[in-house]
Amino acid sequence: MELFTFDSSPESLRDLYLPLSTNHRSSLVNGTRGPDTVTFFIIEGLAGLGKEKMVLFVILLLGYMIILGGNSMIIFVALTDSKLNSPMYFFLYNLSFVDIIYTTITIPSMLSGLLVGMKTISVPGCFLQMFVFIQLAVTGRAILTVMAYDRYVAICNPLRYASIMTMPARVLLVAGAWSFGTLCTLPATSIAFRQFYCGPNVVKHGWCDPSSVRRLVCGDVTVDNIISLSFAMVALLTTGVFILTSYILIGVSILRMGVVQRLKAFGTCAAHLTVVSISYSSASCVYISYRVGNIPPEVRIIVSVMYAALTPFLNPMIYSLKNKELRESIGRTLMRFRPAAVLPTKDLNTVTTSY
Repeated sequence: MELFTFDSSPESLRDLYLPLSTNHRSSLVNGTRGPDTVTFFIIEGLAGLGKEKMVLFVILLLGYMIILGGNSMIIFVALTDSKLNSPMYFFLYNLSFVDIIYTTITIPSMLSGLLVGMKTISVPGCFLQMFVFIQLAVTGRAILTVMAYDRYVAICNPLRYASIMTMPARVLLVAGAWSFGTLCTLPATSIAFRQFYCGPNVVKHGWCDPSSVRRLVCGDVTVDNIISLSFAMVALLTTGVFILTSYILIGVSILRMGVVQRLKAFGTCAAHLTVVSISYSSASCVYISYRVGNIPPEVRIIVSVMYAALTPFLNPMIYSLKNKELRESIGRTLMRFRPAAVLPTKDLNTVTTSY
């Protein structure tokens, strides 16, 4: 992914905002680029902000550090602590891995943009960023769906849980989640990449957001909109329906249990249900922000950043607070890294005998 900065003088900015000269244009003819299509995009980001830039920079930086630290800790303890060998933790550290890559695609670029102003990105780099961002977003929801199925099997079929959730089955489910994310992302991204971009080339967003890039197409984007919306609906509805169905079946099973069993079953689902609720609620807020026309671009970008960072930020906290085993494992891990206490040494030459 090719990223580079540029001269931020008014003359340079004016030249970059205007339709590009032939030195910066190419066209896609028979798979090759000629002199009609832009070769890079300008990521405008939050260039219009004033002193608020540094405040937002500090908030984003701290949030990103917490995301990296919290999710890395979950991955580390799940892989090294033998007590966390259940399928739930296998899916959890896969989700943490997705969250780390998902936020790394966008937040560092936003941070550098806040420091140096607008940035540029090559056309292939832009669409690679777009593909990875959307693919990981869908994969994350698919893994949440797999985790809902895991909770369904654990509560509704406890005697068969170990025989169903074998290691090959876990790997197959995670591989299916990644494949589902790719299947829902690749068609729309490929069609967008083949479109004609003749300038201007300014993406009014913090990264290569599909809706923002689509506005720069020099031509009809009806097919793009239909395909993009269709696969987005498939991704959201498929995962949403499966998660909802799992919890309906879990709820029916819980109603047949005693009070103690109900509380235990609810405790195993509380963290996952909280994460799912936050994920889909934040996605709804982003969708609404894109449909309301009078929202300033800066607000829309901030809402998108919060959506991209909120679930990865809260995941480690929610699972640590709701899950006693994970909390104790993190405590044991931290204790291993504490410096050993200096104990007083005994003088072996002095022997005290009492009669």
